Amino acid sequence: MTLKAASGMYFEEFAVGDSGTSATRTITETDVVNFAGLSGDYNEIHTSETFSHGQHFGRRIAHGMLGLSIASGLAVQMGFMLGTVEVFRSLEWEFTGPIFLGETVWVEAEVTELKPFPRLKNGKVTFKVVLKKQDGSVVQRGTWSLLVKMKPR
Repeated sequence: MTLKAASGMYFEEFAVGDSGTSATRTITETDVVNFAGLSGDYNEIHTSETFSHGQHFGRRIAHGMLGLSIASGLAVQMGFMLGTVEVFRSLEWEFTGPIFLGETVWVEAEVTELKPFPRLKNGKVTFKVVLKKQDGSVVQRGTWSLLVKMKPR
């Protein structure tokens, strides 16, 4: 089954192996400037072209946390979380490659574990999530666990 939905999916509607791919999003100068202002992270590897030329990647890179934030937004836009996710419970995340300004990214997600909590009328859904960029390489990856409502009786 696909994870794309017009509205949120209830816990009982998920199955291990369900997967989906988000729309794409291009990382812009505006994204980086706004994220620096929001987070307070003005590290020159993100904000200074001159500084960045002498560094490992040779040019500016987007904040890793900006990539994670965009991944979260792309996943929400897939629709399966709308109105049914109660809590983003936990994540384990790796930053495996740079995202350069002007690159396009997307999310691929797959359900890996389901754990019902009937007394709480929800369940934990765990996803393997990857953030890829236009050349197909994985730039971030990890697992997300969400508490998702069970169907109302």
